[in-house]
Amino acid sequence: MDLNLSDEQRLLRESAERFVAESYDADHRRKMTNDPLGYSPDVWKQFAELGWLALPIPEEFGGLGGGAVEIGILMETFGRGLVSEPYVATVVLGAALIDRCGNAAQKQASLPKIADGSLKLAFAHSERAARFDLAKVTATANKTSQGWRLAGSKIAVLDGHAADEIIVSALIHDHHGPSGRIGLFLVRATEPGLVISDYPRLGGGRACNIELSDVHLPEDALLGDGHDALPAIEWAVDRAMAALGAEAVGIMQTLLDTTLEYTKIRKQFGRPLSANQVIRHRLADMAMQVDESRSMALRASLKADSPPVERARAASGAKAKIGKCARFVGEQSIQLHGGMGVTEELEVGAYFKRLVAFDTLFGGSAHHYSRHAQLGRSA
Repeated sequence: MDLNLSDEQRLLRESAERFVAESYDADHRRKMTNDPLGYSPDVWKQFAELGWLALPIPEEFGGLGGGAVEIGILMETFGRGLVSEPYVATVVLGAALIDRCGNAAQKQASLPKIADGSLKLAFAHSERAARFDLAKVTATANKTSQGWRLAGSKIAVLDGHAADEIIVSALIHDHHGPSGRIGLFLVRATEPGLVISDYPRLGGGRACNIELSDVHLPEDALLGDGHDALPAIEWAVDRAMAALGAEAVGIMQTLLDTTLEYTKIRKQFGRPLSANQVIRHRLADMAMQVDESRSMALRASLKADSPPVERARAASGAKAKIGKCARFVGEQSIQLHGGMGVTEELEVGAYFKRLVAFDTLFGGSAHHYSRHAQLGRSA
């Protein structure tokens, strides 16, 4: 298998690296951390102009037809800058679910708007009792004569406060009672009965909890024809984990580079820290963990459209391994910077916080080691 980047992929990486280096300095990141929105609408417009929002969207809907590998290239660069724009929520999750589950009219109504930056989405699926089990949904969607009535609660919705529409998962109750199927519903953020409580995420960006109290929706709010959406949800979340894994690699690489540079200029007993053999060994261990994580993230991206078990094992394997490596690299970086590593004066702490947040998104390493093992037994 040829793992070298194509010319188009190299251009994507180079343009993204230039943009992030020029736009995401320390002052910008601190400003976004204190901003109630958590990201810059002007930067979001630039994402659209650069074609990044259209990257995975099919060409017939104004997209570029890219895949998970291209998303991974972009996300690794985003990790280097601690980008806080709602890219995963809108493009990696939202656009993917509409493309996978929506009918032709729904795709035509939403996907071109995502590509041009005029529509932001969020995906509300996690619930308090689910414990990262994607099949556990208690929110309900009852069929009515006019359409649907939604009720329930969702937690940890990435960038839900900034979304124009939220894709909500719920158990379908039709005229015959509980159907046992999970449906996906497009809900406007301003819909009566929808209450959003947002909060800052560790390491930048924002998330929210959602309460649905007697939310009435039209018939066409249901994505697709009402078939069970669980396979599509699992597919989208596996792709999101691959993308977030690539982002974590970018964060880890930045921590490694920053720590290496610091040990070259920080002196103890008249010589640089990097002259100490023990320090060199620790830096080498960090570099090894970064390279292993990059390989796992790429494998998850390459398997994103494989058969379900193969795809899921690659995604869970990457999430588990990268989570473990990320904690090691982050902790080593903090320790090698000494007391300065945990202050607001240096950005090392902000990068480490984002890695901690990554390890909990969609389940931590322990959860995904277990999932990986279970999938292996069922293969």
